[in-house]
Amino acid sequence: APAPPPAQHLFSDPAEVEALRGNLLAWYDKCKRDLPWRTLAATEPDADRRAYAVWVSEIMLQQTQVATVIDYYNRWMQKWPTLQALAQASLEEVNELWAGLGYYSRGKRLQEAARKVVSELASRMPRTAEDLQKLLPGVGRYTAGAIASISYGQATGVVDGNVIRVLCRLRCVGADSSSPAVIDRLWDMANALVDRSRPGDFNQALMELGATVCVPKAPLCGECPVKQHCQARRRKLFGKPVPVPDVEDCGVGGCPLCPPATEPWDSSLGVTNFPRKAAKKQPRVARTATCMLERRGCHGAPEYLIVQRPSSGLLAGLWEFPSLPLAQGLQEEKQREVLADHLRAWTGQPVAAGGLRFIGEVVHIFSHIHQTYVVYSLPLDGDVILDPALSPSRWVTEEEFHAAAVSTAMKKVL
Repeated sequence: APAPPPAQHLFSDPAEVEALRGNLLAWYDKCKRDLPWRTLAATEPDADRRAYAVWVSEIMLQQTQVATVIDYYNRWMQKWPTLQALAQASLEEVNELWAGLGYYSRGKRLQEAARKVVSELASRMPRTAEDLQKLLPGVGRYTAGAIASISYGQATGVVDGNVIRVLCRLRCVGADSSSPAVIDRLWDMANALVDRSRPGDFNQALMELGATVCVPKAPLCGECPVKQHCQARRRKLFGKPVPVPDVEDCGVGGCPLCPPATEPWDSSLGVTNFPRKAAKKQPRVARTATCMLERRGCHGAPEYLIVQRPSSGLLAGLWEFPSLPLAQGLQEEKQREVLADHLRAWTGQPVAAGGLRFIGEVVHIFSHIHQTYVVYSLPLDGDVILDPALSPSRWVTEEEFHAAAVSTAMKKVL
């Protein structure tokens, strides 16, 4: 069995915990950012409507910057102000509004869960973190804790990237912060720390601290409301105390939360020694040929053919120009040939590889894929009859294209 962490890594002093809670909440009341979901959560008297507002914000904020989310959030809540309104929307509408936010399955699962609440739970949201996670698709441990604490006052902690950083610095947790064992310890810490009377505000305060003060690089330690509780800052200021054993000596006894012996404290990094993660996997490299089939519309404006992606997998259900994954190392002449063969299904007639005009390459980075789109164009004379047996497809003007559920990558291609 792994060794338990020494007390130095934990929040075991009740007086210190109370002081930390008080300092953090006082700072939050004074310094918190004015964000639309916070305003809604603070002013909405109905707990379920409050939970819906928090839920939407938390799903949008996963993997996405706050500044980007604000506009999407306001448009979403204006279009679907209630869970019931979202449940009645089509997936196409959801995808159109979500376009540009990335990780498109988030919006799809959010709507699926809304429909489940309406159809199976009599429009009543689950009230605890445990039930939220168990009953709602797409709601994980963090999102469930956020909704339950902010909307229903459940005294449960939350652990996201910001909280991980704050806790690791407060208690010099130098083991791989992405490992399941360390994450479990951080959840234990968060649940021990959360303020029982203001759990939602406390969790938001902890996240706010990580987002605005205890940032990844160049943290503002002088402005931190809990700096006197921070083991990493103490280590930076005073070095390693001798001879009294301190937190950084734990590794000698096989402490599961200390930095590995091969990665000792780097005094030049200070508090940014923490947190530590395993090296990121390099993204997979992929190349895709994509072609803009163009025709003249009835009013003379150019129109482009877009086709719908499969309902599962990357960019599920979104629209794109006809595209085909390319094998690695394929020469340009062969690229044109395989793309021309692929396009024949859409044009209903042979496509000459030599007629494809090479436009250029577009690079788009997904979280796990370094994607290059090799872009071609092909003007078409006359009308083209689209085969209904193929994937859904349609002709759009440039304006209609931008209003459709298309990915940021396809907007780059255009």
